[in-house]
Amino acid sequence: MLLEILKSKIHRACVTEANLNYIGSITIDEDLVDAAGLYANEKVTIVNINNGERIDTYVIKGERGSGKICLNGAAARKFAVGDLVIIMAYAQMTPQEAETFTPKVVFPDSVTNKIL
Repeated sequence: MLLEILKSKIHRACVTEANLNYIGSITIDEDLVDAAGLYANEKVTIVNINNGERIDTYVIKGERGSGKICLNGAAARKFAVGDLVIIMAYAQMTPQEAETFTPKVVFPDSVTNKIL
């Protein structure tokens, strides 16, 4: 049996852009991507703390050091600039792996999205 376990999380990042006219996904500053152990095209769940919206999409690496958190495509209708979000990725693992696994959790500054 495999369990789906939290692999990594960026907690309380600030949306800097919402681009309705893009194909889709979320663009994340490459510093945050690296700190959270995320990968380009990896599936993530994004929760909007301001309005309770929750979506699944995939990661696009943004410019390193930019602080960019941009919801693209249809997701731009559910997130506004300034909203706080939680970005989570999950991994499948056995119960034995899950017992010793520790997820990576990143707490960026919720204004600049710089890693604290």
